[in-house]
Amino acid sequence: MEKTLHGWVNNVKRVGKIIFFEVIDNLSLKPVTVVIKKGNEDLWNKALSVKIGCAIEIKGFVPKKIISKRGREIHATNIVILSSPLEPLPIDVTGKTGAMLDTYIDYRYIALRLPKFRAIFKIRAGIVRAAREFLENEGFIEIHTPKIAGAGAEGGATVFTLKYFEKTAFLSQSPQLYKQMMIASLPRVYEITPYFRAEKFNTPRHLNESWGIDVEMGFIDSEEDVMILLEKLIRHIFSYVIKNYRNELEILGRDKIKIPSLPFPRLTYDEVLSILEEKGLKIKWGEDLDSEAERTLGDIMAKRGHEVYFITKYPWSAKPFYIMCEKDISRAFDLDYIGLELASGGQREHRYDVLKENMIKKGLDPQDFSFYTEAFKFGMPPHGGFGLGLDRLTMVVVGAANIREVVLFPRDRTRLIP
Repeated sequence: MEKTLHGWVNNVKRVGKIIFFEVIDNLSLKPVTVVIKKGNEDLWNKALSVKIGCAIEIKGFVPKKIISKRGREIHATNIVILSSPLEPLPIDVTGKTGAMLDTYIDYRYIALRLPKFRAIFKIRAGIVRAAREFLENEGFIEIHTPKIAGAGAEGGATVFTLKYFEKTAFLSQSPQLYKQMMIASLPRVYEITPYFRAEKFNTPRHLNESWGIDVEMGFIDSEEDVMILLEKLIRHIFSYVIKNYRNELEILGRDKIKIPSLPFPRLTYDEVLSILEEKGLKIKWGEDLDSEAERTLGDIMAKRGHEVYFITKYPWSAKPFYIMCEKDISRAFDLDYIGLELASGGQREHRYDVLKENMIKKGLDPQDFSFYTEAFKFGMPPHGGFGLGLDRLTMVVVGAANIREVVLFPRDRTRLIP
């Protein structure tokens, strides 16, 4: 049976009167071994001119007995070189010699010919697919909100500003305000969206452009309803990836990853401070947890057998204006995975007058957010939601040490191209 193969040549080897190519095709993780035996002079000469990196078309047949250790083999009857590299590839696509992370990012479009990087980005796509599947089955509708906004969602200084004709605008920090506004008419919404934050971080876990899975739901009793949905979503994503991406996980050495069991532990902010103090880390009440505190808590929870857990009942002073407050305590939570914050969320303030008071307490002018607060005048139900970091979740699933490994073209303080 004749077969046509399209792909890129990742390796070329000549052994006596046989030439072997390794061709990576489609979204495959394993290359196809192409065999050309000397005899047909025209075919042999074409094979001799093939270089590593060529885009190629091969016609041939699959032998009855496959000898290649790769498990995929074609004996060529015709070769068409569609495009040859003009210079040596900047990355060793045979996989024998590694490169710096920056090099892989600079040449991501070539790095994706390597099975490791294909596996990472196939799994990332699978995470998105799993999230959509779960949320749609739970009755959520996907929305798309503006990325150029007239006000920042957090109301803080970490926004990118831009000139918008005669006005000043901002790149969206999150769809927070818009997804809340939707709850005035749509009880369950979600968006898979980029965030833009002008934070001057340069760490393995931060970017200035990141992607998240944002969810908002109405008619809730408390933030517990939101946490129950989030933990089910996380479990579904892990289950989906483990079921559908076994080969990819194996290539990445993640074939032993486990589906987290429900329910996830809930630790209050006060309990966390007490746990950390026992380890010699003193956090002033009201302050957010820094990276050291998060890592220490993550190690403690992992030793207790809990990789993923919630931190609840934060001081309201550490949370945004739209979070509901009871005395000094917010109805907010974070979701962490071994010291890495994956998501934050909570119950929102749905009462118009209280929401405006909260803004003033946070030093904001309610008039700047009137487009948003207007939606709270017309029957806004109790609601809540979360933002789940897609990049960080992918890091956790694939076992990456740096968030830049799981983003095609990262944007941080120093990287604006490619």
